[in-house]
Amino acid sequence: MALSAKKLTAAALVVAIAAGAAAAYEANRIRQIENFNRAVLAGKTPVTDAQSYEAKFSAAYWLGKSGRYQDSTLLFLQLAEKGNASQNSAVQYNLGNIFFLRGLAINGTNLTVREEAVYLLTQAKTAYMQSLRLDSRHWDARHNLDRIITMLPAEVTPGVGESDSPGLIMGNIPVGLP
Repeated sequence: MALSAKKLTAAALVVAIAAGAAAAYEANRIRQIENFNRAVLAGKTPVTDAQSYEAKFSAAYWLGKSGRYQDSTLLFLQLAEKGNASQNSAVQYNLGNIFFLRGLAINGTNLTVREEAVYLLTQAKTAYMQSLRLDSRHWDARHNLDRIITMLPAEVTPGVGESDSPGLIMGNIPVGLP
């Protein structure tokens, strides 16, 4: 059975309309992605894909950057239950940064504060190690883990005087912020 010119033209028209609709959809999606990226970079809530993993990660990041560490930590912990190994590595890295920054912020000469700082830095160490278990190529996590290890006392023993143990060395700044 031979196809007539009318049938070929109709088929080509259907294909052209379908291709045009797909191109329009893709152009709209590219615009949405660009708007999403602009909102994330500015620390604002994106209009589209607001419930996506990336939007929640961005919100947690900006909460941490603005000093709302507790809210940021809670949101990162929720994200740690989702995502792939690379995403979870980034979550653990940012959790490590939050603990690291909090430990640096509260460090002082008082024994109670020192114990809390050691606890926070130990939590940061654990988070960085988990980040590296998930993605061993994460060089910023390696760098910060190295800084944490040099800052933490070799063995935490209650009642040891400052002259016996150097304690925390506070000259190291973490790479990146949560």
